[in-house]
Amino acid sequence: MRIGFFDSGVGGATVLAKALGSMPEEDFLYYADTLHVPYGEKPKEEVRGHIFDAVAQMVDEGIKALVIACNTATSIAAKELRERYSFPIIGMEPAVKPAVMRTAGSEKRVLVFATSLTLKEAKFQQLVSAVDQRHIVDHLALPGLVELAERGIFSGPEAEGYLRRALAPFDLGRYGTAVLGCTHFPLFRPVFAELLPAGTDLIDGAEGTVRHLRATLEKAGLAGGGSGRLEFMSSGKSADTQAVFQAALHAAADMERQLRRP
Repeated sequence: MRIGFFDSGVGGATVLAKALGSMPEEDFLYYADTLHVPYGEKPKEEVRGHIFDAVAQMVDEGIKALVIACNTATSIAAKELRERYSFPIIGMEPAVKPAVMRTAGSEKRVLVFATSLTLKEAKFQQLVSAVDQRHIVDHLALPGLVELAERGIFSGPEAEGYLRRALAPFDLGRYGTAVLGCTHFPLFRPVFAELLPAGTDLIDGAEGTVRHLRATLEKAGLAGGGSGRLEFMSSGKSADTQAVFQAALHAAADMERQLRRP
């Protein structure tokens, strides 16, 4: 049986790349809801319906566990999905807690990048309230990055120009850590690194999610049994969809190798 990875589009490839690298004994099924991407600017109830439809299709294909490789989908539907299905379901959340911990002892602030829907959800507000005792967390929605990623644009003048305009109102020197709180955003890590002040930490929740996935499978006696095989599914019918996914997976794997270099 396979591990299912679900995202609104290709962004979950940033989490899948870590899983492929560290869990070669597993098989994977990735589902991209490209017919309805982006989720972050749509009404909550509409998005919830798309998520449940997609997961039902994955269940029909056969999965032993599900990674909701999408912060927005996790905040909207993870609780209800766990109530409906008995297999392990691993969600994502912006890495606010480790970001706040990294600023301890300094005057630096934390800047969280996410989708509008993630930032509006009570789950995010509760997360910040629980860990941000010093009131140092600010946030910014970057919906344009999702749209660029779904077109296979992860760098270059268009991505850089969008981010420059979005970041212009911020005094970036005040921030020590930036949280990439959407799985699409690590695809733009080199652009963020170029535009943010030198020394700014860039963190996301993918590594913790994959560690949690492995531990959960081992505890449930579900680990192993595969050979690293990957199947891709999408709701959209564009012939370019799989090509963009493969480009995103390649970019994510390349960044993963760079981050692991000594």
